[in-house]
Amino acid sequence: MLRYAATRLLGIVPTLFLVITAAFFIVRLAPGGPFDQEQSLPPDIRANLEAAYGLDRPMLVQYGRYVAGLLRGDFGPSFKYRDFTVTELIRRGLPVSLTIGFLALLLAVSGGIAAGCVAALRRRPWVDPLVMGVAVIGMIVPVFVIAPVFQLLFGIGLGWLPVSGWKAGSVGDLVLPVVTLALPLMAYIARLTRGSMLEVLASNFIRTARAKGLPWRRVILRHALPPALLPVVSYLGPASAMVLTGSLVVEKLFGLPGSGRYLIEGALNRDYTLVLGMTVVVATLTLTLNLVADLIYAWLDPRVRFNASAPGP
Repeated sequence: MLRYAATRLLGIVPTLFLVITAAFFIVRLAPGGPFDQEQSLPPDIRANLEAAYGLDRPMLVQYGRYVAGLLRGDFGPSFKYRDFTVTELIRRGLPVSLTIGFLALLLAVSGGIAAGCVAALRRRPWVDPLVMGVAVIGMIVPVFVIAPVFQLLFGIGLGWLPVSGWKAGSVGDLVLPVVTLALPLMAYIARLTRGSMLEVLASNFIRTARAKGLPWRRVILRHALPPALLPVVSYLGPASAMVLTGSLVVEKLFGLPGSGRYLIEGALNRDYTLVLGMTVVVATLTLTLNLVADLIYAWLDPRVRFNASAPGP
């Protein structure tokens, strides 16, 4: 297991380097620049600004300086938020996005797996269609529809929860954004779990376990559930990164000061360093969570790490 984990971990570094390199040159070669919207700037002032930010140097020199800064943990200055560095902006918004995302991920995984197992095991005429019907609704209804409905119902109508804003430590501010962000993911996990569980329950080793007289609960928890979770684990790798970094729609509708908006605002404003900084954060989280998903997959299915550790021909 340790050898497999080390091999997968070593693969993150070159992948992250390629992502950073591709993002840098794509952003810099795209039409427009960070000062193009300021039409009133005289040429000499524009030239001074480009010199101050190092944009007057050759592209390869800019790339080398950026990579050297990343190795020191410096994402560079923001071109539009000129009183802040990109590191400061990410440090301000990322904790909010991670808090909302982690709670939404926890709710989605626990609720989705439980709902999928209930739908697969309770083969009654109304249980399975009800659970899967709710899951389909959660998948097809977008969050920009769910969020206003929740705000009108629980915030304005019943007055139970605040409809927008963020106060550190306030549980009420978390409920609606977390539930809204978790519902689509929960619905998808429920459908994956149900389909995989039904397939596993029809396997020969499950029939053998039941023929040996093992308790039904033990058959489900020890023999059926681990292989049934393999598709869920594969899906959660990339999905978790997007949830943890925050949803722009959810943050916008609920007035959350998260980091999701920085990626869009940076792209619209041609803020090179802000776009690259958010790209590095998202890529790092995606690769790390994919690694975690692979390790969990290998733990649930020992054949994966055995095949990965076996010597070649």
